[in-house]
Amino acid sequence: MKNSEIKALTESEINERILAEQENLTKLRFAHAISPIENPNRIRQSRKLITRLKTFLTQKQMAKQD
Repeated sequence: MKNSEIKALTESEINERILAEQENLTKLRFAHAISPIENPNRIRQSRKLITRLKTFLTQKQMAKQD
């Protein structure tokens, strides 16, 4: 997901995406623990996407306060 796509989302949509990505990350970690997944970099990418989403959410909330 590109930064421009994230900027276009509302706060509630970002929250929904964070929850979905966290669920996806949990599934990836579980699958990797059972048997190594084909591309373990997907775990890192998912973690970084969650962090970017949280960052944009914080920025939107701070902008709303001002």
